[in-house]
Amino acid sequence: MQTRKKYIFLTFLASWLLLFLFGGDQLRRLSPFSRRKAESRRNWPRWTDRSLLKSFADPEELQRDGDPSLLSPRERRAARLSVYGSSRCRMETCFDFSRCEKHGFKVFTYPQERGQPVSETYGKILSSVERSRYHTANPEEACLFILGIDTLDRDHLSGQYVRNVDEKIRSFPLWNGGRNHLIFNLYSGTWPDYAGDLGFDIGQAMLAKASFDTESFRPGFDISIPLFSKDHPQRGGDRGWLHRDSVPPKKKYLLVFKGKRYLTGIGSGTRNALHHIHNGKDIISLTTCKHGKDWEKHKDTRCDKDNIDYERFDYQELLHNSTFCIVPRGRRLGSFRFLEALQAACIPVLLSDGWELPFAEAIDWGKAAVVGSERLLLQIPSAMRCIHPERILAFQQQTQFLWDAYFSSVDKIVHTTLEIIKDRLSPHRSRSRFLWNALPGGLLVLPDFSTHLGDFPFYYLQHGYSPSKKFTAFIRAASQAGSLSQPILRLIQAVSGSQHCAQIVVLWSCEKPPPPSGKWPQTTVPLTIIQGRRQVRGAGRRQGSRARAGSWSSHPTAQPNLSVLPPQLSDRFFPFEAIQTDAVLSLDEDTSLSTSEVDFAFLVWRSFPERIVGFPTQSHFWDPEQERWGYTSRWTNELSIVLTAAAFYHRYYHSLFTEYLPAGLRELVDGLAACEDILMNVLVAAVTKLPPIKVTQRKQHKEAAAQQAECRDGAAGTPPSGQRSPSAPHSAPAKGKGTAGSRRFSQRQGCLDQLADWFGYMPLVSSQLRLDPVLFKDQVSVLRKKYPSLEKP
Repeated sequence: MQTRKKYIFLTFLASWLLLFLFGGDQLRRLSPFSRRKAESRRNWPRWTDRSLLKSFADPEELQRDGDPSLLSPRERRAARLSVYGSSRCRMETCFDFSRCEKHGFKVFTYPQERGQPVSETYGKILSSVERSRYHTANPEEACLFILGIDTLDRDHLSGQYVRNVDEKIRSFPLWNGGRNHLIFNLYSGTWPDYAGDLGFDIGQAMLAKASFDTESFRPGFDISIPLFSKDHPQRGGDRGWLHRDSVPPKKKYLLVFKGKRYLTGIGSGTRNALHHIHNGKDIISLTTCKHGKDWEKHKDTRCDKDNIDYERFDYQELLHNSTFCIVPRGRRLGSFRFLEALQAACIPVLLSDGWELPFAEAIDWGKAAVVGSERLLLQIPSAMRCIHPERILAFQQQTQFLWDAYFSSVDKIVHTTLEIIKDRLSPHRSRSRFLWNALPGGLLVLPDFSTHLGDFPFYYLQHGYSPSKKFTAFIRAASQAGSLSQPILRLIQAVSGSQHCAQIVVLWSCEKPPPPSGKWPQTTVPLTIIQGRRQVRGAGRRQGSRARAGSWSSHPTAQPNLSVLPPQLSDRFFPFEAIQTDAVLSLDEDTSLSTSEVDFAFLVWRSFPERIVGFPTQSHFWDPEQERWGYTSRWTNELSIVLTAAAFYHRYYHSLFTEYLPAGLRELVDGLAACEDILMNVLVAAVTKLPPIKVTQRKQHKEAAAQQAECRDGAAGTPPSGQRSPSAPHSAPAKGKGTAGSRRFSQRQGCLDQLADWFGYMPLVSSQLRLDPVLFKDQVSVLRKKYPSLEKP
């Protein structure tokens, strides 16, 4: 009997357990439960304890705005596919490489639509493309296409929003579903979620977009660019704020932020929480509610105090005096303060989860910024205090390098975008990550020249390389046919006598043929003649058309070898294959130098291979009365230009001069007499940020009296002999001097001013340094001096 009761009890208990396990869901749907659930849904978020956690928005607003992060993975994927139909695009699948094979990497910009003006910012982008060395006006030659329709602002509430883009681009015969097209965009989406919707189908086009999120970004195809304002300079740009000898050992503030506080909507979470890390001492976090038309409608209890504190500090002062700057997300992932912090050498602390950082394909942001997490905001101050001062200084230096190399102007942002795309076309000849993240930067290192670090003049010290121990003398001659001037004969003999001379190359820049081989002096080193003007016209080739560098190959023999090329002033800086040494000694035919001067200058250059080292110097200055840059050749203690009439430099600068500078700038130089040497100095200074170096020179106050007869038809703008001699640098022409000298000096003045305008700033750097041999002019025995002949008059 007891056993039966026991089994009955266990059976009853098991039945209730099964009822609650499998029938509980039905019980929860009964009216008492459902009424409570509906009430809790209506009153959300009233379940929170308002005394402990205050709400900054009404429940209706929170329910209406929603939180995109709560979407399911399937919903997020569907939203992404609605914006980027070709989400699986890669260079191998959505880019036609065959268009780039014949003419190389050329970029074509569509003509602007009539009656459809573009914004100031997009106009700058188009202008930067057209100023680049890759631009072509012929769409048949183009490898990449850029729309003339303004696609920067795709917020349909904006006044710059362009409608019916889909219909317009589909009517373009070159559109081809977006293949080989690049679309620029700064603002996408609109209130309240600011999604990445552009309002039109980009097809298979690449997207250069600001505030790119990692989920929609297509690696190796799209490019993330920084968000920049309409006031961002077209070219040049302001320098970074970190200067030499101006770095305080410890700045006043450790961590700062000053900006808007969004009370509702996307992006409000992080900025609303920033006040928690503010201590009023070394961490300053200031926000204001005063933005938008109806900010008072959403005003909370903190707004009044926040607005008062916000006005107490100057934003620029905080940037100058802080080590780290918080860069939180705004409505979109990117913000203007990212570039502002870079320029100010205030290390960015990024609080923008899911942001694909600008040019992250090339730039190592781990060396210039701290990437934090929005969820770990309270840990940021302690993490910043743990960073060693030496690493902080390295961070600051890298911010300045990145700002100057890639972000200081619209030109650099656009050109960096194009160079990254170009590198994708030839991965085997692309820039390494080291080249992108080390001075002078990826834009100034041409992979077509070499991919070996030892072939460039910038990395010798870092990697233990050294330049070659020989040099090539490169002489530009413009004498009459049939005879050689005495100065060029003496110059060849003096240069060939140097123990460091490997060969002599003469650029014959006259239409008449050079003298026969018997007229040239016998030398102990190979002598090569390159003729500077085509003698044969027609035959299907336009006179003056440039051939490839391979057509100038020569054999190092003592007998002259003849080649041809167009006679332009800038041709003296063409990368001839005949030049095989790292060092180039550029000379004019009337230059007067001794073997000792050449030897000493070369030894100096080997210690400074990235600079121009030479003899005749000049300087620039700012003329406040005329508000322009001036040029002087007076003998002073200051210099910023070493004329290439007698100067050593690295042969890489020939490639940089010819291939990096756009054709329009070289045409400007060719149209002005004696301007190419100024451009070379400006280019080297822009690359190195360093001045040239002057070496000891025997001063000869008399200019060469005998003027060589110029070539027929002007000898390609060759100045009269003697005016560029390093023995006596020409000075500003005084009254009574010949009109030719005055005109030439005026042209050089105009050249300097136009180059500064083209670069957007003045790259030249002044110096008061001159290097002399040890014991130079000391009262000691000449037997103790290595170069005693330098002291002879």
